[in-house]
Amino acid sequence: MIDAKRLIIVAFFTMVINLIDTLSYSIRPSGVRTRKLAVALSLFNIMAVISRLSNMIQAPFLGSIVDMAIKMDKVHLLQNDMRIVLFSATLGALIGAPLMPTFVSIFTVAINGMEGAGTVPKLILKGFRWSNLKKIKKKIVLPRLSMLKGVWKANIPKTFLIYNVIITSIYTTGVISSLYAGAIIPEYRITASQLSGIVNGFATVLFTVVVDPVAALITDQALSGKRTQHDVDSMVVLLVFGKILGTLLAQLIFIPAADLILFVTKLIV
Repeated sequence: MIDAKRLIIVAFFTMVINLIDTLSYSIRPSGVRTRKLAVALSLFNIMAVISRLSNMIQAPFLGSIVDMAIKMDKVHLLQNDMRIVLFSATLGALIGAPLMPTFVSIFTVAINGMEGAGTVPKLILKGFRWSNLKKIKKKIVLPRLSMLKGVWKANIPKTFLIYNVIITSIYTTGVISSLYAGAIIPEYRITASQLSGIVNGFATVLFTVVVDPVAALITDQALSGKRTQHDVDSMVVLLVFGKILGTLLAQLIFIPAADLILFVTKLIV
């Protein structure tokens, strides 16, 4: 371990980022229940902002760990630190999974509350009133195994789910693999770190073309009555499982991805 305090900070915010990403899946079933998908997606942007703020704090500390490893000639210890960061991503998804039913319930109330509040700031202020905070306890939904009943039998395209796992693994390890590759060849670490954009860009294209349109189609079909609420709920459960598996798969592709980035870096320079 290169710097325990920095690593704890990075691991914590990585966990927060993945926790928020996991909970964001609750937006679609909430939107279908309320028949207000546009408002639901608008509220999702609030969670996205929190995730980006966490990333803004996490990224410099993660970069500083790599710089310290190079300066102290401890690059051989960096792999273990990076794997701890990857595990914190899995931990965030694992914490978020059982909280999904509760957040679907809370988001459903928030979406309906937007009509009365009018704006997001007013909705947030209204939510922090003591009378409303006391009501949150009633919205807590404990996860039960019965909630998983029929999930695997739902008419959800299997390729869509497989791609979700692959894309999640690439997103999870993209920046980390590029930073690790840069530590191995420190004289070209800026080139290597910039290649994370290409790696994540590839994942973004896959997500935009393969995963997101299918999720949107299933959601719209539920809104129009062609599918049931159970189909949307099942899709979200499978996406969450896919996120957990994807972050675990990131552990396997971490080094191969770093080797690929090293190879491309050497081609460029």
